[in-house]
Amino acid sequence: VQLQASGGGLVQSGGSLRLSCIASGVTLGDYAIGWFRQVPGKSREGVSCTSASDSSVWYTDSVKGRFSVSRDNAKKTVYLQMNSLKPEDTAVYYCAANLMRRRCDTGSSVRLYEYDYWGQGTQVTVSS
Repeated sequence: VQLQASGGGLVQSGGSLRLSCIASGVTLGDYAIGWFRQVPGKSREGVSCTSASDSSVWYTDSVKGRFSVSRDNAKKTVYLQMNSLKPEDTAVYYCAANLMRRRCDTGSSVRLYEYDYWGQGTQVTVSS
């Protein structure tokens, strides 16, 4: 099982990026997919979750209205569209897969220990 996150880069404040998470070795439709981010010296933070079963989606408050997640199970890809980026969005972004989670509706959707597989991370840098 592999998850590969890509699409990061350097962007100016207010700009946009789209991250992709491509899964191999799994049926993507069986998994909730979480996006997380981490800056040096801080804990990994849950950004969003998209469910496998009921199309529910959860976002952390700091990205609501700016980020949107979508999934294409046939392409085994989940996307994180990030708009109106801010310098505080600078981090390494990770995607992860969770087999057991049925709904993504609260902050409990992004408990790190629930996620079975993790991608390698992609750096997002937002300049001011």
